Amino acid sequence: MTTTAAATAAPEAPTAVVSNLLELPGHTVEIVSDSGEGAQRCGQIFGTVSAKMGNGVWTVEIIPAEIQPPPRQPQSASGNRIRIGAGTVTNWGDAADLIVAFNEQALLQRVRLNALADDAIILLENMWATHDDPDIRKEWDEAMREISGRGFRLVPVPMEEQCLTVIDNPRKGKNMFALGMLACIYGRDLDLIRDQIAQQFRKKAESVLKTNLDLFQLGHQWAEENLDFRIKVAAPKAERAMVVMNGNQAIALGAIAAGMDLCAMYPITPATSASHYLGDVFEKFGGVVHQAEDEIAAAGVAIGASYAGKVAFTITSGPGLALKTEFIGLAVMTETPLVLVDVQRGGPSTGLPTKVEQSDLLAAIFGQPGDAPHVVLAPATIEECFHSMITARRIAEAFRCVVMVLSDANLATGVQPFPRPQLDTRWPAAAPDLSPVPEGTRPYEWDAQGLSRRFIPGQPGGMFIATGLSHDEASKVAYNPEEHQRGCMMRSRKLAALSQMLHPPKLHGDETGDLLVVGWGSTKGAIEEAVDRARAEGAAVSALHLRFLSPLEPGLKNIFSRFNAVMTVEINYSDELGQPHISEENRRRGQLAWLLRAATLVDVDCWTRVPGEPLRPAMIRQAILDKLRAR
Repeated sequence: MTTTAAATAAPEAPTAVVSNLLELPGHTVEIVSDSGEGAQRCGQIFGTVSAKMGNGVWTVEIIPAEIQPPPRQPQSASGNRIRIGAGTVTNWGDAADLIVAFNEQALLQRVRLNALADDAIILLENMWATHDDPDIRKEWDEAMREISGRGFRLVPVPMEEQCLTVIDNPRKGKNMFALGMLACIYGRDLDLIRDQIAQQFRKKAESVLKTNLDLFQLGHQWAEENLDFRIKVAAPKAERAMVVMNGNQAIALGAIAAGMDLCAMYPITPATSASHYLGDVFEKFGGVVHQAEDEIAAAGVAIGASYAGKVAFTITSGPGLALKTEFIGLAVMTETPLVLVDVQRGGPSTGLPTKVEQSDLLAAIFGQPGDAPHVVLAPATIEECFHSMITARRIAEAFRCVVMVLSDANLATGVQPFPRPQLDTRWPAAAPDLSPVPEGTRPYEWDAQGLSRRFIPGQPGGMFIATGLSHDEASKVAYNPEEHQRGCMMRSRKLAALSQMLHPPKLHGDETGDLLVVGWGSTKGAIEEAVDRARAEGAAVSALHLRFLSPLEPGLKNIFSRFNAVMTVEINYSDELGQPHISEENRRRGQLAWLLRAATLVDVDCWTRVPGEPLRPAMIRQAILDKLRAR
């Protein structure tokens, strides 16, 4: 590996005349490469620094399904999209305005997915145009023909050639060079970026950090000398202290804030990074991360720890949720508090392991043998990922029940700034009551709300036999009809009692109108932006976003009655009328629509898509207008 002083200082180098300074309210950037070239790290640093400077930010990772996919294939594109704004940014938007591509095949994938604005600026590695391999030159020519005729501004960039002045293997350095270009174009705070780079490489040798800083400086210098445009997105100073993190980090910190003791898990995308983060910091707060031999064991460890009086949770994704099914039923039957985080991805089976979907909803609520009532809630933002863990723990402890937190891949990997949480001593649930159990008290002595005192092993007077079999209030196996009916009734009643403590959801928009759009989870920002656009065009449309899916928040039927039509928007599959064999009678609807129709008896329609990426506001706006025109 070689380094060069020229990479860190070139005082007499010519500087391009900046003829085009664009001052914009927002801009969207993508960085794409082959897997292993670090485009995601580049995007993460750019997004994080932009947020620290005061910009609103929403990032989305572009991840191939394979760990090491073949290089220079469109489907192998790996990277990050970063939308930055002068105000709050709630979603990834519609299209990228600028893209840095390490090869033309990665670029081609984004073009084919209509991920770029018609006038997007493309900064493209140009080494492939003159590559020694004639097949690669042919691929380059074909790609250029495919993207020609569009309004893109293509800027060839000699990334390989430049990086070779610093390192022997440019695959390990182009990302920092690209970061330097972006820092120059967008006027990022260079000291903040250097600090962030130092943070990223804090566990590496000093020489590695220096090389990466040199590459960053080289990219900045190249852009200064060769690019004649700059982009300015105002970054107003925040009135409150802000933090920047992704959803999995927020869930991990929320677990710490909630006073949890144990995370039992088995690695599965896209949930794993939450346990990685906890692995770095949990021990400082007295917590333990336990990696079990499989998903079933992870659920068992969490339930066992909770039964023994610890506060435990398990984290997984769709296939793991399926494997945990039997143990979830045990937690329901024994009324053992348990928080389960499901970071949803595309399915079924192993499906789209790195792509977003919301299709675990009905599995999360109903995927159990027998009647197994439990709570399901879904954060809508990265900030809510943090607070949802506190809410989940408190409910699990107070109601002796299972609480599922439905996150998804969009929240898990997306980065967003939000106000620094002000620590509250009320966040942790009360410690278990370890005082001697009065003689004669039974472990399932349900009150009118279905609640009963929780016994902890070793507690004086608290000895009993826990069983997954149907049982009576004394935890004695009971197969008779009356006891089984009563047990089901009391476990179900807890959800009814909880629902009476919830408030009706608030509307985004007017209280009445022609159309109400209902969503849940990470689609909130895109839905509300689409609704705002439609309202600006005169449409009488409002939005409603649900956080509690089981039990549902109260007042929905009354709210629905104030609109001429109700339509859900979700990232899951539904049949569309007009397709062969599909009729109103046999149509399979979106999962939230199915749930709301059953709960309210309102004719709730749905618009869903499963593109393997977050929904775009423009797509939702068009669906809204189509729905209104069809009425």
